Amino acid sequence: MVSRPMPAAADLYGDLLDPELTRPPSWRGYLPGLAITAVAALAAAYLSEHYGAPLMLMGLLIGLAFNFTNADVRLRPGLALASTSLLRIGIVLVGLQITVFDILGLGWIPFVAIVVMVGLVTLSGTMAARWIGRDAAFGTLAGGAVAICGASAALALAAVLGDRRASQAQLTLVLVAVSAASALAMSVYPTIANAIQLTDAQAGFLMGASIHDVAQALGAGYSFSPEAGQTATVVKLTRVALLAPMLAIVAFAYRAGGTGAGGTGTASIMGVPWFVIGFLALCGLNSLVAVPGQAVDASRQVASALLLLAVTATGIRSPMNLLLEQGWRASVPVIVATIASFVLAIISIAITIYT
Repeated sequence: MVSRPMPAAADLYGDLLDPELTRPPSWRGYLPGLAITAVAALAAAYLSEHYGAPLMLMGLLIGLAFNFTNADVRLRPGLALASTSLLRIGIVLVGLQITVFDILGLGWIPFVAIVVMVGLVTLSGTMAARWIGRDAAFGTLAGGAVAICGASAALALAAVLGDRRASQAQLTLVLVAVSAASALAMSVYPTIANAIQLTDAQAGFLMGASIHDVAQALGAGYSFSPEAGQTATVVKLTRVALLAPMLAIVAFAYRAGGTGAGGTGTASIMGVPWFVIGFLALCGLNSLVAVPGQAVDASRQVASALLLLAVTATGIRSPMNLLLEQGWRASVPVIVATIASFVLAIISIAITIYT
């Protein structure tokens, strides 16, 4: 057996950097891993477009199907780049899709309700994880993914928590569970909203406040009515806007815990990861300057492509033996957080946030 050299450095949050895997001799060293990720992502995009399956779920499943290629060490630098650096750039670009005025137009009572819901849903995931004997970071990953925007939030939270707190196997499990739960919610919630005779605004709030993935929340809203779709869009984007403060809070909380958090190579400003600062900067820019619609649309497409590459690479990199060892009980935090999200949205509607 060939022994590997000891890691040569550690980042701000204490995660070890292995120069053998993360720093190839030249840029060409990244190409094999990026190429296999791109092929898998294109296959996922084709299946999603032609069969109507959730894009991120397809990326994850195709990535898992390519998992055997992770044994080739030549692919690892490119896979690591796709699942870390490309992910963070994608998160930054999401900020260009949100403005402060969208949030202000929602009204202060619904906004406060959404903030409270995000906090309680994340906490429910954390408590559920402790209940089944898992650590709090895993619960925060699961609860935060449900509370904000599904797979994208899970990837962002994992980047902040780091591999030592949120392993590749745990991240993959959360991605699978949250994507499945979001797809189920998109199918069921409009029927429930119709059965309990919610108004268009109430139904839109329910979809936007409780369905995990952005596309599925909007799809469920517009399947109910155009008015519900518009409300769902604003409510959902408000949840997405809370991604940045959540990442900052999680980075501070787990860094203060003493064992370190943050993805490999994550630089920060006063303890806040750089991609969170970039997210807020683009959100502020889009609020202060009339960014052309073509630029916003282009950023949305690029962000979606980068996030797809990141989730696909995560599937390829996932240690299948550890993933299988997680067991069904590891999905409990996602299930609990999903139920909490739905119940809290119904309670918010019941106290006449929307009439």
